[in-house]
Amino acid sequence: MVRRNRDSDDNERPARRKQFKRPGNEDNETPAPVNPSGTLDIRNKMIRQLMYAKLKRSKSKTKLQERKARQKSGEPKEEPKTIEKKRKRDETWVDEDDQEALDDITNDELNNYFTRKADGSQPKLLLTSQEGFPTSFTNKFLKELARVLPNTTYFQRRHHPIKRIIKKMNKLDYTDLLVINEDHGKPCTLYISHLPEGPTMKFRLTSAKLSKQLRSNRGKSCAKLTIRPEIILNNFNTRIGIRVGRLLAALFPHDPQYKHRHVITFHNQRDFIFFRHHMYLFKNDKKVALQELGPRFTIKLKTIQRGTFDAVYGEYEWMHKPKHKMDTERAKFFL
Repeated sequence: MVRRNRDSDDNERPARRKQFKRPGNEDNETPAPVNPSGTLDIRNKMIRQLMYAKLKRSKSKTKLQERKARQKSGEPKEEPKTIEKKRKRDETWVDEDDQEALDDITNDELNNYFTRKADGSQPKLLLTSQEGFPTSFTNKFLKELARVLPNTTYFQRRHHPIKRIIKKMNKLDYTDLLVINEDHGKPCTLYISHLPEGPTMKFRLTSAKLSKQLRSNRGKSCAKLTIRPEIILNNFNTRIGIRVGRLLAALFPHDPQYKHRHVITFHNQRDFIFFRHHMYLFKNDKKVALQELGPRFTIKLKTIQRGTFDAVYGEYEWMHKPKHKMDTERAKFFL
């Protein structure tokens, strides 16, 4: 605490501190860096935001004018630079004339379905959950998925082991088993096991939505699909991708009924497989509209196991290991 001298004048103000300047910097003073947009020197926040919005509008107008000028001149459009365009083809990429890949396809476990033999031509599915009782959202999701997949039975598993269920399914001529696990009340894992010889694939399941949550349905639930829908498989180009696509196609019957205009799509993009269920509507001779019926979800392959489901002694064909050398490049994909 500073005490004033009594003899000093009461009206006397304290002297200001002198600003210290480093020697030699009078001639080398540089101005502060300015943003290319020219808004850093504006101290008022509201004015700075208005100036930035005005600058952004002017840039968009110039880009639009340049785009229109290119269209009038007839210049070819530039291809967008995406990660899919930068994808590197490795030795697992399958061409149309790859004889080795064709031999593998004709000798795999799903050949009975695609050759329409009597013991495996018509799929018969059993859909269930993990042990115990699923939550409300997972239960609704399982019921909606059972409505969309033709010839599917929803079985409440409770405390029945998987191996006992598979033995019972073999006696009743089931062809595929689908098991959905949940975490924090939402579906997280999907197992698909083809009977009786396999294979068994494990997928990570994300972004699950019911048909009521879609805008196109306006709060209505999906009705049971009693017809054979059309199946579309996109971008399954490697050996692993073809194997996954054949397993997904084997879940649906042959000879789709095109008159009912139902389409189920499995679209592979960057190893994420998007499931969509649509119905297309003809507005006129040239325009077609799509209505999404739901449900929707996204899956990503984790493992491929030979034979039916066996968590202890199962032999794995392929396993995704993100912590090792599999995810080193962004432009490398496996499907």
